[in-house]
Amino acid sequence: MKPLENLIVLDFSQFLSAPSAALRLADLGANVIKIERPETGDICRTLYISNCKIDGDSSLFHAINRNKDGITLDLKDINSKTILEKLIQKADIMILNFRPGVSQKLGIDYEHVLTLNPSIIYGEITGYGYTGPWKDLPGQDLLVQSLSGLTWLNGNQDQSPLPFGLSIADMCAGQHLVQGILSALIQREKTKEPSYVQANLLESLLDIQFEVFTTYLNNGYQTPKRSKINNANAYIDAPYGIYETADGYLALAMVSIPYLGTLIGCTKLTNYIDSTKLSEQRDEIKQILADYLKNNTTKHWLSILEPADIWCADVYTWDKLLSSEGFQSLNMIQTVKRKNGTKLLTTRCPITIDGQYFISEKAAPDLGQNNHDYLDL
Repeated sequence: MKPLENLIVLDFSQFLSAPSAALRLADLGANVIKIERPETGDICRTLYISNCKIDGDSSLFHAINRNKDGITLDLKDINSKTILEKLIQKADIMILNFRPGVSQKLGIDYEHVLTLNPSIIYGEITGYGYTGPWKDLPGQDLLVQSLSGLTWLNGNQDQSPLPFGLSIADMCAGQHLVQGILSALIQREKTKEPSYVQANLLESLLDIQFEVFTTYLNNGYQTPKRSKINNANAYIDAPYGIYETADGYLALAMVSIPYLGTLIGCTKLTNYIDSTKLSEQRDEIKQILADYLKNNTTKHWLSILEPADIWCADVYTWDKLLSSEGFQSLNMIQTVKRKNGTKLLTTRCPITIDGQYFISEKAAPDLGQNNHDYLDL
């Protein structure tokens, strides 16, 4: 039995952030009912990545909405009100990610929902919360990254601000919402009280920067200074970064510079013995190391560093990752399929409990696929 079995989740959200939260609840056993507009559905159905379309919908929609039932309901239509209220009365959890004020216009704001279901767990994601001058701005991932300061941590010192290569704000906010919802469920077991759980994209990005942002706040508000070469973390000294080799790349984490120099035979590095000066010497150390590592292959360097228990790794492409024994041992890929037989490969839930993987063959729903199951049609 999965831990959230028999819980009903109404997923009113679209795009990535809140749907990813509903996905995780579905993985853990909840019955998630995705509610979409008639005819057009979730915008993500047509938000293509590299024009990858599967059975009429984007790969993005499939990835984020697997393991859910799907119904269509026009929330603006007064004739849908009775059906909507019946669904809300049966639900344990609701998830939304509308702009501030939209849920009130649709009659599904927290205060109104409480009159229908006084024990509801109401989860909501916005771009910037409900207060302040940014509350009505579009909560789009790249825009939030740009405002959060995150883009100044990526890339080298001479590069422009560099966004993360994923919709990191959406994904983090989704997981934060899940944490809040699960906490609220535990609280409800104790108190029988409802909860209004909120997360927003900006606070989620600030939270994942907590380590470096705390340093900034307590270090005279000094802006982090990225490395001129092979920057990987603006606050960590050499050799931290990814280096080109004769045939690929090598990732190096924290290690004593003189010891590293001795191991790989780079005598220049053995002179950096004053640990108090390593921060100001970071770039010159990295340049020496970058020039030296190009003289041999990744395999050669790993054969020296790994036996010495140095934190290092090859830098894989997805092709190389998929063929590796380490990846294959994870059983991270699952096959899901639609009722018409369409199959696709995607990742599974990364959580295990008591050794149990949480997998399901259930693919993302066709538009209105489960109307007959929930709308008494």
